[in-house]
Amino acid sequence: MTTLIESEEHKSLREAVAAFAKTHPHTLNAEDNKRLWQEAAKLGYIGVNLPEAYGGGGAGITELALVLEELGAAGNPLLMMIVSPAICGTVIARFGTEEQKRDWLPSLADGTRLMAFGITEPDAGSNSHRITTTARRDAATGDWILTGRKVFVSGVDIADATLIVGRTEDARTGKLKPCLFIVPRDAPGFERRPIDMELNAVERQFELTLDDVRLPADALVGDEDAGLLQLFAGLNPERVMTAAFGIGMGRYALSRALDYARERTVWKTPIGAHQAIAHPLAQAHIELELARLMMQKAAHLYDAGDDIGAGEAANMAKYAAGEACVKAVDQAVHTLGGNGLTREYGLGLVTASRVARIAPVSREMILNYVSHQTLGLPKSY
Repeated sequence: MTTLIESEEHKSLREAVAAFAKTHPHTLNAEDNKRLWQEAAKLGYIGVNLPEAYGGGGAGITELALVLEELGAAGNPLLMMIVSPAICGTVIARFGTEEQKRDWLPSLADGTRLMAFGITEPDAGSNSHRITTTARRDAATGDWILTGRKVFVSGVDIADATLIVGRTEDARTGKLKPCLFIVPRDAPGFERRPIDMELNAVERQFELTLDDVRLPADALVGDEDAGLLQLFAGLNPERVMTAAFGIGMGRYALSRALDYARERTVWKTPIGAHQAIAHPLAQAHIELELARLMMQKAAHLYDAGDDIGAGEAANMAKYAAGEACVKAVDQAVHTLGGNGLTREYGLGLVTASRVARIAPVSREMILNYVSHQTLGLPKSY
């Protein structure tokens, strides 16, 4: 099965990405990060999931997740891969107009432009039905006018535009429905403010304010009446890619711990010979491998066009990867002892590893999803 045994093509891709990733330093500043992104894009890795007709690789989320996992395993995870090609690129490729595809997909694929994604709001959290960013039509011009706020939006300062989730009023019911809009970074009324984070990452987090941002009619992506379908077409790849992000990070931490456990000698014996060290590392490896299997299943279902099946599997994959990542990083730091907290050994992932647990949806909300969607238990909310 495709989800159990990788094809020779996938093995070759994995080996090529791993070799490429190892040629770049682990500790990246913004300039190094940009250089890595551009070089990866030139090799076709960033846009591997985007349609060939628009400059992409013509593959799927399966291949894009593989790329991100291997970059992460070498200590070089590119967070914006989750956002720009996986969420935004997928949504535009599936639902965008021909003009939107020609305008955005080639530059997203070749790395010359990036797109951020804004959905989370200060008062909405995991409840997307409480999104208050609204879009209304200007009857005179046909323009859209967006008003609202977003928080924890990654990479807005390096993105050329942000795909914003807003809500429009359904003329038939009067209820608000989600819709997606491309907002250029220099649009009047579109302001960003960096959030002061303890997380030590190259990609910064921002709060966005949209103060009557006026957009042309063609800023709307897809059908105004299919917003929820389009939204989840982007969120399922986001969960798969977050799983890849977590698995890669966990693998990197584990590899550092294994190197140390083989070399660090106490009382004439490498510490890795002791089961108190060896067994937890073996468990971490097993759990990362299990998470990868579910991630591959989710990606395979998505690429096969099974959005419903992919939704369930993607949530499970993201949960499994988040748990496995945190445990692997924690055990790696524990294996190195005090050295695990020094910059020299490159395990400053203690905070970053939590990201796969809490974003883009918390582990508790995934358990809620599985409880009532998969197991048929009543909802508590």
